[in-house]
Amino acid sequence: MKITEILKPDLVFLDVDVASKKETLEKIAEISCPVIGCDSRNVFDALVERERLGTTGIGKGVAIPHARLAGLTDLFCAFMRVKPVDFESIDGKNVDLIFFLLVPEESGADHLKALARISKLLRNEEVCAALRQVKTPKEALALIDEADKDE
Repeated sequence: MKITEILKPDLVFLDVDVASKKETLEKIAEISCPVIGCDSRNVFDALVERERLGTTGIGKGVAIPHARLAGLTDLFCAFMRVKPVDFESIDGKNVDLIFFLLVPEESGADHLKALARISKLLRNEEVCAALRQVKTPKEALALIDEADKDE
C-alpha cells in the first residue's frame, strides 16, 4: 500500500497557522471531517486520547497523530504543513510536518502498515526538506508519491 492510496488529495494543506498542539489537533479535526463525513469533536477526542498514551511527535519536526474511529470503513490520511509548533516531541523540537491518520475502530494490520510506511517516508531528511519547500498541495502529493516507492 502506497501512502497516496490513502492520502486524500483534498486534504493536503500547506502553511496552516496554529499556535499549539491542541489547536493543531482541533484544526486537523475541523478540516478533515467534512471530507470523510464524521463529527469533528469525535475526531478531536480520539486524537487527544491517543496523545495521552504518548506523543506522536516522532522528532525532527515531524508528527504522526493517529487514532481509531468508530464508523470509519477505510483508512484515511491527510498531510498538513504548519508554522512550527510545540508538539511535545520526543526530541523536544517543534513540529512543522504532520501526517494525520484515522483508521476504523476494528482496524488490523493495515493500520500498522500505514504508520510504518509514513514513518519510513518521514525518516528521509531529503523528503522532509523538500516537503518544507513545496509551493502547492499538488507538488506535495507528487513528492510523496515519488518518494514512497513500493518495495
